[in-house]
Amino acid sequence: MTARPAADGSTGEAAPTPAPRGVVRRFRPPTGQPVVARSPLGGVGPAPGCQNGSVIDLRTAEQLAFDDVVAVAGHRDLLRVRGADAASYLHGQVSQDVEGLAVGASSWTLLLQPQGKVDAWLRLHRRAEDEFWLDVDAGFGPRAKERLDRFKLRVDAEIELRTVPALMLRGPNSQRSAQDAADALVGLSASWGGLEGVDLIDPALLDQPDDVSQPDVSAWLPAGVAQGPAETVDLLRVRQGLPAMGRELDESTIPAAAGIVEPSVDFTKGCYVGQELVARIDSRGNNTPTRLYGLRFVGPEIPDVGAELTLDDSVAGRVTTVAVSPSLGPIGLAYLRRAVEVPASLVATSPDGRSQTVEAIELPDPAG
Repeated sequence: MTARPAADGSTGEAAPTPAPRGVVRRFRPPTGQPVVARSPLGGVGPAPGCQNGSVIDLRTAEQLAFDDVVAVAGHRDLLRVRGADAASYLHGQVSQDVEGLAVGASSWTLLLQPQGKVDAWLRLHRRAEDEFWLDVDAGFGPRAKERLDRFKLRVDAEIELRTVPALMLRGPNSQRSAQDAADALVGLSASWGGLEGVDLIDPALLDQPDDVSQPDVSAWLPAGVAQGPAETVDLLRVRQGLPAMGRELDESTIPAAAGIVEPSVDFTKGCYVGQELVARIDSRGNNTPTRLYGLRFVGPEIPDVGAELTLDDSVAGRVTTVAVSPSLGPIGLAYLRRAVEVPASLVATSPDGRSQTVEAIELPDPAG
């Protein structure tokens, strides 16, 4: 069973007890010890863009994400499941051990079709004995809710869906910075591929009417943390090999092909919808017809999403995501046929006929 990061919401000025991997604790600095900003060069001082709330450039944001921490404003679709049967119902629907999840802990999980392909890939958080949050990429909450409602018969569990603003912290000091955020905020672990991450949300927003204006999350910035442009999150997820709903994950996706089974599935739990395909492929070494890989494009050209990838004039796959890294140039993600031995040099051809060389590479281990 994979380790489960958590956000326990504890507070206090006393030194906290050692936290399990992934825990985000809430505390204020001891009286008389001001919070100082950590510079990307390892010293202390005001981080770029912190003085007036301006957004820093993408190059600086990328550097901070790997040297320190950067914040990005975004949204998540959040499903709140409450009721006496919430745990037992979700336990039979998703791929993680819901009933064994401790209060305050969280984990990646899959919501699958009966045939075993992806309906949604979510983060599962246990907020209380009878309350759970499942958050998913913005825009895909309705699909996840429809899927959960479909099998909810004579069950004491209420499922609510809200799109909530989030301040997304990325970088090795994400959890430390989340500790400096306002006590009212909750930190949801978003670490992947060795890059630490925490998404801050305000739980009070879940109970507000839909017509109430949402806050500017820039006001949530912890002391000394700079805010990067919106494209920072997509750039970082491509660099770390994090698949996204609607890009790398849809109703045709086999979970093992996307490399998300290990952190998302508990093979010791009982039955859940879609279990048979996951278990069968795992027993065969997770060999799938295609597999997700990283791409580095040779040259300044930026290929289109959907560009065809060929190897020795044979179709090897298609590009699913493209991002431009200030430090690496154009990069991307793609599913490649099992016969392709990575690393490999391929040709990417966009629908308009433009072609260029691309290098296919292995993705980071999800556990880092």
